[in-house]
Amino acid sequence: MNNRKQTPADSRDDLMQATSALYDEEKQDNDTNASDTVEDDSPFEMVRTAVSNKDTPSLPCLTFRSWVLGVVFCAALSFVNQFYWFRENSIVLGGFVVQLVSFPLGYLMALILPRRQLNTFGFVWTLNPGPFNIKEHVIISIFSGASVGTAYGIDVVTIKRMWYKSGLGFGPSILFILTSQIMGYSFAGFSRKFLVYPAAMIWPAQLISVTLFRTFHETQSLGSWRFTRTQVFWAFFALSFLWYFVPGVIFPALGFLSILCFAAPNNVIANQLGDAFNGVGMLNFSLDWSYISSAYTQSPIAIPWIYACNVFAGFVIIMWIATPIGYYTNTWNTQLMPLYSASVYTTNGSIFKIDQVMTDNGMLDEAKYASYGPLRLTFAFAMTYGLGFAGLVNLIVYIALNYGANIVKQLREAHSMSEDVHMRLMRTYKEVPQWWYGVTFIVTFSLAIITCQVYSLMPWYWVIVATAIPFVFTVPIGIIQAISNQQPGLNVITEFIIGYARPGDPIANVTFKVYGYITMAQALNLVGDQKLGHYMKIPPRHLFIAQLVGTIIAAFVQLGVAFWLMDTVKDICTPEGYPFTCIQANTFFSASVIWGLVGPERMFGSASLYHPVLYLFILGLLLPVPFWLLKRRFPTSWVQHIHTPLLFIASGFMPPAPSHVYTNWFIGCFFFNYLWHKYRNGQWSRYAFALSAGLDSGLAISGIITYFAFMNVKLPKWWGLETHHCPLAAYGKASV
Repeated sequence: MNNRKQTPADSRDDLMQATSALYDEEKQDNDTNASDTVEDDSPFEMVRTAVSNKDTPSLPCLTFRSWVLGVVFCAALSFVNQFYWFRENSIVLGGFVVQLVSFPLGYLMALILPRRQLNTFGFVWTLNPGPFNIKEHVIISIFSGASVGTAYGIDVVTIKRMWYKSGLGFGPSILFILTSQIMGYSFAGFSRKFLVYPAAMIWPAQLISVTLFRTFHETQSLGSWRFTRTQVFWAFFALSFLWYFVPGVIFPALGFLSILCFAAPNNVIANQLGDAFNGVGMLNFSLDWSYISSAYTQSPIAIPWIYACNVFAGFVIIMWIATPIGYYTNTWNTQLMPLYSASVYTTNGSIFKIDQVMTDNGMLDEAKYASYGPLRLTFAFAMTYGLGFAGLVNLIVYIALNYGANIVKQLREAHSMSEDVHMRLMRTYKEVPQWWYGVTFIVTFSLAIITCQVYSLMPWYWVIVATAIPFVFTVPIGIIQAISNQQPGLNVITEFIIGYARPGDPIANVTFKVYGYITMAQALNLVGDQKLGHYMKIPPRHLFIAQLVGTIIAAFVQLGVAFWLMDTVKDICTPEGYPFTCIQANTFFSASVIWGLVGPERMFGSASLYHPVLYLFILGLLLPVPFWLLKRRFPTSWVQHIHTPLLFIASGFMPPAPSHVYTNWFIGCFFFNYLWHKYRNGQWSRYAFALSAGLDSGLAISGIITYFAFMNVKLPKWWGLETHHCPLAAYGKASV
């Protein structure tokens, strides 16, 4: 597992994540076979509906405007998202913010910039090539897309410095991050003819972005609407900006309104059930938008209602039913520890101290470990690993049952169909030569070997093994994602491989996971952007440049923010450093101990206390079958709305997610995406994403400003400044 506990439906863009269940439910009805093909258009109805079959090659794309806005948004989102990654209430600003805000800025630049042509060393260009157009808008979004998710390698840099006390330094760190982030470009490029060019490779999530871009540029009049989307965005930006001063500074307790703890402050069980940090978050409500639209759940406004119901149902079953049962029956002596925590413990319930079992070179000392005692996990934490196995198997079976025939059919069509209109239109532009991707691979692969060997991250030959995994899996998993909108993750596989190959080496374990897992995930993110560019007729070489430069900028900014915070924030990555508790990095550290330092054989082998969690894969194997049979028998019943992979999503983030985030997110989904969507659908369709982007952006900017404004200010003490109103939840039976 990993610090973000990535689920198979993981994506770097919250808007893309939101489409999984929506298309899961509608896709099979919308896809058509070749006999339904409309002349000179896509053979698939959902593509025909969203994507124009026309192109204007003369539209400028990689212009001065798109460069400026692309760089600015890439750097800004990199800063914001990395800043909040270290905080306990982390949030993620997604791509829709860029889509929305860059639109009026692009038009403003078109109005005020001079149109005089300039000549630079024979290259003729202009600050203002004319009206701001849709291709510039798309390339800006792709440019900044690299900044939406924080670089996975920063997790390794952080835990190596903060927990293993062996800082890597900025130079080696940036080499590690750049190689792990950019190597995916080569795999994306090599797989284009399989994953981008065929019409059958639909990539449903990208159709949402296509629709939004066309809505911005092809619908200009207000009609009967009183406000534009931009006005709605700025109105709610201001509202969110001002409100966050209350729960963010003056009254933080508003983020954790625990009814059970307020009603019974001295009752241990009430504290454990009601707490958001060390309990399961029952009846724990929040008026802080950062705990409603969090990095774990994304904005409730961008999530289809059916999606939300499935995810919340899984959360209730796992966290409110299974976890308390396991805890209060004292399974695995779990009552010696808190009910809910991502920390690792000893057999007596105290925190596991890695310095007691490690050698001077950072490896496990088996004699010290035997003396110190075995590693122990909370019931909730151990269960998430078993559910991770179950979720991966479940997704594969679910896709095979619900999409298997469709995948086979479209793969056949991909080879038998002639080029569709979009491929023919793309022939107008110069393609990226294969040798560009070849050079990219050679450079990043060589630097990865040098970095890992010289700076003792892992032996050089394991870089070769780690790189072979995405080489094998990128195309087959990409085909699954391109058709079903689901991405099976390789994190469990990579942890198992290196955990058995190099037990006792925690840094090698997480390094191998970065190169083995995130390279493929990054490659498929890039392929998704390439398909967006394919649909929007972005010149491939311009897209390559935007993706590459955006990734490089994001890497430097994110690593710079990480080093700045680790250097300047007192007690960072500890409870005393609140809100900079590094909650995600703490879980990543625990994973490095479980899979690397101690190793999978000791943790989950046949002699281990936790061996039974491996059998949860049987649950994943069997769970989709009855629902699939019921769907076939009763195709119009409520059973059609059950999507079993979504039941495992919440467990993929818990821990480290505060346990009340899913409750408050679900309440938000109910108001925004059930009531508002159902009874004011036209209004929702026009303003929902603008409102979501405004609330998220206002919160993000307000949080940064309040940090700098109040970093040296001591406010008068009162109970509203306390965020932990359930103190008894933090202790196990051994400590109470």
